[in-house]
Amino acid sequence: MPKQMKTYFFLPPVRQAAGGVTVLRRLAAFLAESGRETFLVPREMHGEGPGWTPSEASVEAPMVPWDQLKLAPGDLWVVPEGWVNALTPGLNAGTRCLVYVQNWAYLLSTLPDGVSWRKLPVEFLAVSDPVAQFVAATTGREATILRPGIDANLFCAPERKPDPASELRIAYMPRKNKALAKQIRETFNALDEGLAARTRWVEIAGMTAQGVAEALQGAHIFLATGFPEGCPLPPLEAMACGCLPVGYMGFGGADYMRQALAPPPANVADPAPFAPWWPLRSISWGGNGLWSADADILGAALHLKTAAEWFLGGSPQLSSTLENCRATAAAYTLDIQRERVLDLWQRLESA
Repeated sequence: MPKQMKTYFFLPPVRQAAGGVTVLRRLAAFLAESGRETFLVPREMHGEGPGWTPSEASVEAPMVPWDQLKLAPGDLWVVPEGWVNALTPGLNAGTRCLVYVQNWAYLLSTLPDGVSWRKLPVEFLAVSDPVAQFVAATTGREATILRPGIDANLFCAPERKPDPASELRIAYMPRKNKALAKQIRETFNALDEGLAARTRWVEIAGMTAQGVAEALQGAHIFLATGFPEGCPLPPLEAMACGCLPVGYMGFGGADYMRQALAPPPANVADPAPFAPWWPLRSISWGGNGLWSADADILGAALHLKTAAEWFLGGSPQLSSTLENCRATAAAYTLDIQRERVLDLWQRLESA
């Protein structure tokens, strides 16, 4: 390393290890494993700390209590986007401040009156390409993209799925826009009562990561109802487990989500499938899901019906879409995330 740089990660006060906090702690673990001086700074300490370690990490970054934090100009202070007040220790100490934007929806909503990102001496990380576009548009600054990863050893396809002809299984997470998920389910059931009778809904809630993986491995379709999103991991985990995803991009999901439904021929009056209006980055895989505009209940329900018909009718589009799903998930592994984190920190240390 060209020079020593201590990195401190601010951990917001959350009751459980939500996705964003999990990503922060994983970054810290990667850096600690590499021999870098890295510390976690929880806003609130309970006992000896938040008490959660990434399952794949051999080293956990040490904790520094908030009231014992002492930053210096040569340090790096990493704060998630929704906690602008937590930047204060770094700004007061002249420390290099890095705001990691994991969800674009919270970048502006938590700013105090009269405070603008354009006037604060901070740099930005973005969790996905769409989030980087949002940051650039609203702050006038470029954001380095640092994508998350999923545990490919845990989230992987089973040797064999249950027979969809006996029972078609649709997995979903009710904590992501629960009311909309209920409406989509009701609409799907009303579209085709015969198909609905052959369908089992698998609710993923209150499970360990192992339980989530097992539920996805036993499902055929995953309904993604989350929005707004920065770079949603559940659809990636579902893809890795061999599910066909249907639902919403949440804006940030467009980092990897691509429409599997082809537009109708020019001489056909059918509506074209949803496509993002913003620029999409170039990727190596094709369509990997049946995507609708956020909050489009009927569109999502119709896509669920199409997905169910693909499974029950043996559509050739199903196998190619699932192959694209596997390719997508393979581009978001923890090994790739670790490599990108270490490369980025090497560049930060050299700056």
